[in-house]
Amino acid sequence: MTFTSSSPAGTVGAAPTSGEPTASSGSVAVGRSGEAVSVAYPNIALVKYWGKRDEELFLPVTGSLSMTLDIFATTTTVRVIEGPADIVEFNGVAANGAALARIATFLDLVRAKAGRGERAMVVTSNAGPTGAGLASSASGFAALATAAAAAYELDLDPRALSRLARRGSGSASRSIFGGFVVWHAGEGDGVAGDESSYAEPIGGDELDPALVVAVVNQGAKAVSSRVAMRQTVATSPFYRPWAESSVRDLAEMRDAVARQNLPAIGEIAERNALGMHATMLTARPGIRYLSPHSLAILDAVLALRAEGVMAYATIDAGPNVKVLCSRTDAPHVNATLDGLGDFVTTRTAHIGPGASLTTSGVSSVISGVTPTTLGATLAAGEDR
Repeated sequence: MTFTSSSPAGTVGAAPTSGEPTASSGSVAVGRSGEAVSVAYPNIALVKYWGKRDEELFLPVTGSLSMTLDIFATTTTVRVIEGPADIVEFNGVAANGAALARIATFLDLVRAKAGRGERAMVVTSNAGPTGAGLASSASGFAALATAAAAAYELDLDPRALSRLARRGSGSASRSIFGGFVVWHAGEGDGVAGDESSYAEPIGGDELDPALVVAVVNQGAKAVSSRVAMRQTVATSPFYRPWAESSVRDLAEMRDAVARQNLPAIGEIAERNALGMHATMLTARPGIRYLSPHSLAILDAVLALRAEGVMAYATIDAGPNVKVLCSRTDAPHVNATLDGLGDFVTTRTAHIGPGASLTTSGVSSVISGVTPTTLGATLAAGEDR
């Protein structure tokens, strides 16, 4: 069946209904900087980021390479306010707990860089599933970094903005840019590591590939990517060999992109993703994101290749599978996966743009709300 988002773009910014949070007494004054609105898109790593060497600075063990998509955008408005605390609304619901804390911590970083102390109102909405292995945190923190930097009047070049986004979610560093993007692991620790770990585009847009996204579970993951990553790095005997092979995969992938060799890109992406999942399965205790439905899609991809169709799978930290193919083959790949049964919904993506400021924001009636419980949110963890 065709994928239908639970938060379609057409409804982003709809005013809360009577069952959602309402304004409490008093209002929040807008600070001197007004507001900024940004839009960012998720990216899917073809060579995965899995494992940090520095938890505080979000410095990865290895570099990674991704493709930014043109679907499932996040739109975020950041307004500088005079008030006692940050206010965050996510998909029409006020955030509290871990979700609010994670965003407030990121905003503290922005405020420190800007030399500012005012709080912020953040209104954000995803046009795709959150915390389901579809890179919602990548688009989420890329959008937040872009809007917050503008709202607090930080003058950042693209590299510095990528480094800032990395501090919210590692993979967000890549969603600052469109197309094929490499995230450098960087060298050293501390300031040296922070300065040298950033993302940048590498070209290759002439390839014009398609990525058929096969969703088998739109719900949030039982184990967040962040927890799974930490456990895998600490306990899996397969992690270090995979990380070493991933360095080689990245070098070969950059060469394949430069040569515009889509079959080679697909082959490297598939082996790298399956290797990452092998490290999770061998963690202690093991972590299994792949479901029987995930495996059914992987079998279908193998069958497509046996028919002569160039199709390769990649899977992030979740059960949902993405299939890389040519734009010409995408309708056939989509129909094949869609025909597997009602357990799968599909959506075809192509190369998308980088994060940008826009004048069309997410509207909200929040004005000094009392936060309520937020379900699956940016606190769920990172996508790869």
